[in-house]
Amino acid sequence: MRRNWILSALLLAAWLGTAMVMPAASALGLWKTVDDKTHQVRSIVRIWENSSGLKGRIEKVFLRPGESLSDPCTKCPPPFKDKPSLGMEFLWGFKPDGDRWVDGNVLDPDNGKIYHCELIPAADGKSLRVFGYIRVIFKIGRSQTWYRASEADLETESK
Repeated sequence: MRRNWILSALLLAAWLGTAMVMPAASALGLWKTVDDKTHQVRSIVRIWENSSGLKGRIEKVFLRPGESLSDPCTKCPPPFKDKPSLGMEFLWGFKPDGDRWVDGNVLDPDNGKIYHCELIPAADGKSLRVFGYIRVIFKIGRSQTWYRASEADLETESK
């Protein structure tokens, strides 16, 4: 009986130790964005943290027919106006709130509008729910799911 108790205590301690060193799901890193209409990968973005919260930049663009990497964002407001989307910092100002990031902003380069935004990483760290919204009396918006990318994805040919 005593051996079972000792074995159980050791297994519990090992499990707790593993749980404590496993990293929590994070919004940081590289993410593949997906086009809502075509369901194809649209871009790869990098999210990082600095003193003002999280920021995100477009690292790679998968071009649609007729598009060019040098196409300017003509619908975007200053300071984004007439800048190409590649390299654009389009996420900013997120603050941590438990397991998610809130009170940030996202610029949609396709329509030039800036929305309030929340980032909610999945528990397994493989996907990120991006909820862009406008504030009225309550939040009205839509979500996208982005998928974890790697540095190798930046090296692959654009389709």
